[in-house]
Amino acid sequence: MKIQPVLAAALVAAASPQEAAAFAPSLPSSASPAAGGLRVAVGTTASSALPSTIARRGPSRAAGSSTRLFMGWGPDPIWSGAMVEINVQACPSGSCVSLRVNVPDGSEFIYPGQYVQVKPSADSEVNPLFLAIASAPTGEAPKPTPPGKKKAADEADAAAGLESSGPVPATWEFLIKRTDNNAWITDIAPGSTFAASQVMGGGFPTEENLEGFKYDFPTQNLLLFATGSGIAPIRSAIESDRLNVARPDSGGRTCTLYYGVRTPDDMPYVSKFPDWEARGVQVVPVVSRPDVPCASGAVWGGRTGYVQNALEEDGVAIPRNSGALLCGVKGMCESVKDMLTESGVFEGRVLTNF
Repeated sequence: MKIQPVLAAALVAAASPQEAAAFAPSLPSSASPAAGGLRVAVGTTASSALPSTIARRGPSRAAGSSTRLFMGWGPDPIWSGAMVEINVQACPSGSCVSLRVNVPDGSEFIYPGQYVQVKPSADSEVNPLFLAIASAPTGEAPKPTPPGKKKAADEADAAAGLESSGPVPATWEFLIKRTDNNAWITDIAPGSTFAASQVMGGGFPTEENLEGFKYDFPTQNLLLFATGSGIAPIRSAIESDRLNVARPDSGGRTCTLYYGVRTPDDMPYVSKFPDWEARGVQVVPVVSRPDVPCASGAVWGGRTGYVQNALEEDGVAIPRNSGALLCGVKGMCESVKDMLTESGVFEGRVLTNF
């Protein structure tokens, strides 16, 4: 969907130097200020792109991956050094920062939604933070092996003495919300290093749940939901180009992103919205407190309330053909999941990265 020029007044202000404010959010013609509905806190902690519960998903889907999850937060971390290349303010309010870091091996980051643990140093007593990687995967996902052929292929590789490839240096990005206890990373200077674990988690299980006929019909309509820094793994999914979303006006799978923040000044990645729309993702920003004055001078004229309200207003056109990715505060995820499944979306197609 093309960005509608008439809506340019929806965000009138200068964002931070890192985030242009010239994006006009896509709004349906029936859009109106949200009223009623569930009200939950909008905004996430540095680790909120990950679940607030302790139970984790089972083994990673990657064949041969060294990352395996059990009950609890997963395997013991294997620490390596990550060097900060850039640390910039991610939104005008300064509530989030965007880090670009260089890591010695990015080959195991193969699914959007995967995460790492981070702390100041391997021997630091500081409790680690759990951060979803915001950039697109840097590793190559394993290709499906036809049934019955995997064992033969493994035996052939073993006989030939084939070994896995060595480390592949990579550059990752993180979106981190400032909190009272994470200044060590939100204020970290370029050139500094910190300890990062191996890649953990299975990410969003899109391949097995959105593609094919597992749930009767292939997914033709994809909905993305995020609040605050929960946009990080959703960004990774969008920019991975693995969602198989059709380009605007080309037919095929459609995609809508509902992104909720407290104020316009708390909205990261505004400058990326036009690119996401060019990839076929209709972006629907939702502001819960448009009445709060913004230091940047921003005046909000777009959707208001919470992403749950926006979903309720818009509805789901063909639930049996729809799927969703969610990341953000627990209340939003639970509410949206209930609304989607009650409308007829298969529960197995409402996906989180945990």
